[in-house]
Amino acid sequence: MTSSNDTKVPFPEDTGPCRVGRHAAGQDPAKRDQILKGAYNVFSRMGFDAASMNDITREANVSKGTIYVYFQNKEELFEALIDRKRQALFADMQMAIEGDDPVEEKLYRYGSLVARLITCDAVIQAQRIVIGVSERKPELGANFYERGPLRGKRYFASFLKKEIAKGTFVIDDVELASFQFGELCMAGLFRRRIFGHMKEAPTPELIERNVRSAVRVFMKAYGAEGQGRANR
Repeated sequence: MTSSNDTKVPFPEDTGPCRVGRHAAGQDPAKRDQILKGAYNVFSRMGFDAASMNDITREANVSKGTIYVYFQNKEELFEALIDRKRQALFADMQMAIEGDDPVEEKLYRYGSLVARLITCDAVIQAQRIVIGVSERKPELGANFYERGPLRGKRYFASFLKKEIAKGTFVIDDVELASFQFGELCMAGLFRRRIFGHMKEAPTPELIERNVRSAVRVFMKAYGAEGQGRANR
């Protein structure tokens, strides 16, 4: 696959538990997993643009009537594959910023997780697919952003608000600060990756350098202790 839209699907399929018994239309998790596995195989082999619902139907070994009970189109199938990865990601995010560790370590864990994920091959490929399709299907791009990056920023903003209440940070615009931290962690990495200038995912050492620097800058800008020294 050579074009940006002919990139293999980024996230491996994972099958859920099979249940015994009858299910209402569109509610059988085993059948849904069967369709998603077929979609993953087709997208991986053909790319997003070249794939059709007929291809997925044949690969998944289901009827046209069945596949449309579960998914209206291939965009929904693509989003469902991505959603599976997101669930694991948000669980990891929660773990990263919980606990009694110093706030700098929480920021480092969260920033490392985000920087590593956003710049890895799989997610870069997914974002290129979404960008390529968004011009003619803007709702796909909007949904991708809303359910992924924006949800992550809101989650981080909630963490910041809790730390503000503890007196850790002094932040007037929490939403802006949450975006700033993410950008700091990926400074010099994301755009190089998305445009193909950096062909390989950044090394752990490079991510650590970026994120440690991001934490220092963020704490200096918003940490209550740092602001107290600046106002003396």
